[in-house]
Amino acid sequence: MSIFKHAAAILEAKVSKLLSKAEDPAETLELSYEKMITSLQDAKRHLADVVTERVSLENQIAQAQTLAAKAEEDARMALNAGREDLARSALAEKQAGAQKIAALQEAHDRVAAQAQKLMEYEQALQDRIEQFRTQKEVMKSQMAAAQAQVKVTASLTGLGHGLDDAGDALHRMQDRTAHEQAKAQAMDGLLASGIIDDPLDHRTQTEREMDKLRATSGVDDDLARLKADLAAKQG
Repeated sequence: MSIFKHAAAILEAKVSKLLSKAEDPAETLELSYEKMITSLQDAKRHLADVVTERVSLENQIAQAQTLAAKAEEDARMALNAGREDLARSALAEKQAGAQKIAALQEAHDRVAAQAQKLMEYEQALQDRIEQFRTQKEVMKSQMAAAQAQVKVTASLTGLGHGLDDAGDALHRMQDRTAHEQAKAQAMDGLLASGIIDDPLDHRTQTEREMDKLRATSGVDDDLARLKADLAAKQG
């Protein structure tokens, strides 16, 4: 393969890929459906023309048969009147009419066969179009459902912009909360150890320690008293 053919093949592949991305499958299906409807309408027009020709031939046959029957009656009447010459002329017209009827009948049979084929074709085409229409609607529904599922899944997995931003904000909030909690625990520890003072507590460090000791001692005394009362009741 020459370099020019290779470049042309690459270009054709890229163009085909771009067209595939740009193509809307739903619109393509609708366009195909419209073309099939147009074909059906053309088939109906052709069928109407052929049926019209068949009916015209039937009318001509009926008219020729009427004239042939009249010619035979005229021949009978001429014979009754003793006019054999007129009877011969009438019978000659009848024979010409019979030949015309035969030609018309032959043409009628051909047109009738063509009309029958067109009717069968039209029915088959109509059935195929209805089948295609049903498949088209099913495929469009499946495509819409698949596209909706892709969008929802993309959002849930963070591929969508909305949830992706929300996830980042949540992580930042968790980091900030952990930092503030650690800071609060450190402040509590510093306050308890007396390294930093409570601005509302005017006691000295010694006073605070003594109050803490008294509280602890009071708890121990209450606990001992409750235990003694309980032992006395049980005894």
